[in-house]
Amino acid sequence: MDAFPKPLPAPVDDRDMLTGLPGVDAACAWLDRTGQDGFAQAMLVGLHRFQSVNLAYGKAAGDRVLAEIARRIVDFAREELGAQSFVARMGGGEFLVASTVAASRERWQWQAEALARSIARPIPLAGDQLRLAPRTALLRGQPGERGAPMLDRLDQALLSLQRGAGRRILWADGSHAVRGRSAARLEADLIGALDRSEISLLFQPQFTVADGRLIGAEALARWRHPELGLVGAETLFAIAERGDHISQLSHHIAERALAEAADWPDDLRLSLNVTAEDFAVGDLAAAMRALVASSGFPAERLTLEITEQTLIADFEACAETLRELAGMGMRVALDDFGTGFANFRTLRALPLDALKLDQSLVRDIALDPRDRAILRAIVAMARALDLKVVAEGVEDAAQLAVLNEEDCAVFQGFLRSGPVDGAALVAMARD
Repeated sequence: MDAFPKPLPAPVDDRDMLTGLPGVDAACAWLDRTGQDGFAQAMLVGLHRFQSVNLAYGKAAGDRVLAEIARRIVDFAREELGAQSFVARMGGGEFLVASTVAASRERWQWQAEALARSIARPIPLAGDQLRLAPRTALLRGQPGERGAPMLDRLDQALLSLQRGAGRRILWADGSHAVRGRSAARLEADLIGALDRSEISLLFQPQFTVADGRLIGAEALARWRHPELGLVGAETLFAIAERGDHISQLSHHIAERALAEAADWPDDLRLSLNVTAEDFAVGDLAAAMRALVASSGFPAERLTLEITEQTLIADFEACAETLRELAGMGMRVALDDFGTGFANFRTLRALPLDALKLDQSLVRDIALDPRDRAILRAIVAMARALDLKVVAEGVEDAAQLAVLNEEDCAVFQGFLRSGPVDGAALVAMARD
């Protein structure tokens, strides 16, 4: 089904991010059309008491927060739900996410929980780290059901959530969030999936800014569930987090990626994400040493990507582990740089090789002189510390041109390629 109206716009700044999304009337029309052709499932996401953000930081800052939340929702819909999804702003701090792809009740709720997990990540604001915990109303429409009644049911369910305490998700038929047997079964499925090779890998290619040469790729995971279909990374890790299986999943991904990368051309690097749970289980250095040895992939071609959130629990212990890994020849990159508050202590204490700029820092560098000035300052600081700068989320030639002029080293993003499988990556390297 063709989207109606265009479901996933890609606005470039905060104002366009908010005004560029469809509104209530467009959402109602889209749901009307899907009801005629089949059915849709929808979720209404509300930021509880968002007015307090405006009171504390001012309306302009509140709008920036809303724009960031909107970006996260749009990015989630693109990645997890695909082209047959729809995102609209319903007013204030409420957003509608809908899809025409058939999904079970359990799958739709897990996707809602994964989206809530993404929204709840810290947002830097005026020297603070703002964390918002959304409430979400869920609905699976019936064939022929009109948009207005669907929206009304969602609105009533969300209102009920916001008036209560404790619950974060409610189905519009009045039932509680799916738990117990359904959730436990899905978590059990994940444990079995690690042995049944249902976890597949994709690789996000990375290129040099100066000449566009392919130099490596970041490993990403997808779950091909036999009944639910393809489960994206955000939903996959939300399920793993719920069942306390993140370290098992992370180890599995690393093992699979290293084994596959062992057959890559000798000049390609592999990047793996390291989670807080990987550090928490203990002796990460020994585990990585064993994985590298068994795969035959050279430690010198491996980059471990960490975020500031990974280091919060015990910074000194994590730093010591990273120094041990660096001593084996592995490189370390600080991921999502610009979304937290990495200070000089962080940069000085860790054996870093690169800073990965979050796409929020890259998005407007060709349009906003202030964003370009921030980029220039980061690159200058990185150069002084002998660090490379890797830009994420590069989507157009204007962004790439600025990165080149400012001497950024590496980029990744849909301008050149989205995630591909291993065979496609090797073919890309040969070409």
